[in-house]
Amino acid sequence: MKTIKDLDIDGKCVFIRCDFNVPKDEFENITDDRRIRAALQTIRYCIDRGCRVILGSHFERPEAGIFEEKYSLGTVNRRLDILLKIKNRLLFDDSKTGGVVTPKAKELAASLEAGDVLLLENLRFDAGETINDPAFAKELADLCDIYINDAFGACHRKHASIHAIADYFDTESKAAGFLLAKEVSFFSKVLDNPTRPFVAVVGGSKVSGKLQALNKLIDKVDKIIIGGGMAFTFLKAMGYEIGNSLVENDLLDEANSIMAKAHEKKVKFYLPVDLVVAPEFSENTTVKYLPTQEIPVGWMGLDIGPASTRLFREVLNDAQTIIWNGPMGVYEMDKFAKGSTKMSHYIAETHATTIVGGGDTADVAARAGDVDEMTFVSTGGGASLKLIEGEKLPGIEALE
Repeated sequence: MKTIKDLDIDGKCVFIRCDFNVPKDEFENITDDRRIRAALQTIRYCIDRGCRVILGSHFERPEAGIFEEKYSLGTVNRRLDILLKIKNRLLFDDSKTGGVVTPKAKELAASLEAGDVLLLENLRFDAGETINDPAFAKELADLCDIYINDAFGACHRKHASIHAIADYFDTESKAAGFLLAKEVSFFSKVLDNPTRPFVAVVGGSKVSGKLQALNKLIDKVDKIIIGGGMAFTFLKAMGYEIGNSLVENDLLDEANSIMAKAHEKKVKFYLPVDLVVAPEFSENTTVKYLPTQEIPVGWMGLDIGPASTRLFREVLNDAQTIIWNGPMGVYEMDKFAKGSTKMSHYIAETHATTIVGGGDTADVAARAGDVDEMTFVSTGGGASLKLIEGEKLPGIEALE
């Protein structure tokens, strides 16, 4: 896979596929601009070489072809303007007509001069994006000379701006941006040749989304810590009462086989020993701190308890490499965020190489104030899981 440094881009028109799918609050304010900042290195590299730059990104899941203000990249454009401090022009298609390669977008693209940047509207405003439509990909490709993919967080999706578009460029005209190249090399280096002991911390709500990753990790790691809602599928498989906790009953056999495989491979497998339980999920509910074996019928586990956090800290003490994907509880509510926050602190305090899988996990590390202490925080949760699983990502395959 070539990177942007391998191409001759001087003075050319470059389309950069970014991942500006950033979280916003109820007032449409961006609450975490890490994904925008992560793209700046590639954008500035192009500006410094006198390129005309066109940026494309998706944002959430709008209805195709229909303009909705809440899905517009207008807020991203304003934040980009602040962060980029561009000497030339930062243009944005604000026609609000729906669609992406609109007459105004074509007009703006044609008017670009060296060092100018144009941000297109949400790529998912076009129905062709999510169905990997070659016609939409061609419309995007016709705007530029060079295609750069810097959207690691979307590389696991076979979408037009990620996959189909690459067919319209030869090997001298398409490459990975700095962020994408960094993500791929980091994950492959760690997974292929980790410094040991290698510990995986896996949380989140469901086993189903991480089944393949868990199976793959058991072949590579020395210890696995399981937390979050997915722990209850393992606890139920062991015969424990889990009350109304989140569980995937159809995966109990899979959970048993994962634990059996860990035992066979001599991988130490850790589950929570105590939990924060409540009769319902709400801010004002009663909570109890109970051993895992004592969840009352009708109650649910919503976070790991203090004994579990101490146990997990001991497990992490000698780690030389840690990969963390998934929170330990329902961290969005302060009452049930302590386990995830403490886990973030403990991982940050180690002397290990620490890799945080994007999405919710990166959000936990940011809320805990630990991002700067982590070796590497990925911008893509789903994409990083697919890399762990050993799968080929469509976005990377398209560049090879």
